[in-house]
Amino acid sequence: MVIDSFSRDFGFLSNFFNSPMRIKGKIWPTVEHLFQACKTKDESVREKIRLCSTAGRAKRMGRKIKLRDDWEEIKEEVMLWCLRLKFRDPQLAKKLLETGDNILIEGNNWHDNFWGLCFCDKCKPHGGKNMLGKLLMKVRKEIG
Repeated sequence: MVIDSFSRDFGFLSNFFNSPMRIKGKIWPTVEHLFQACKTKDESVREKIRLCSTAGRAKRMGRKIKLRDDWEEIKEEVMLWCLRLKFRDPQLAKKLLETGDNILIEGNNWHDNFWGLCFCDKCKPHGGKNMLGKLLMKVRKEIG
């Protein structure tokens, strides 16, 4: 079976899901906040992203910042680190394990074919990498 929407019953798989994580005494509300902040080495910018009121705002801010020079080389490892932190929460880990052997796909309609798969008519024929889904399945295997 395939889980191809990170909403409703599977909303906890989304990077926008409220999943507070403590790092060096600071609370990061979601994976999205943490991931976007990791795009820069500027601590003041990281803090502004951390304090964004929503994951959507954190994502929008992350699109406007100066990226660290090595971002393209490290972004997948950073996402994996963020997901491992998120799923240290026993309740979230249990829910992830309950997805069993299902294939996890971040299905979307915003043309993200790196982290997910866009299901629009334009993107669908070309497929995508679904890196978020693959990393979630990796974390599931690690904690299983």
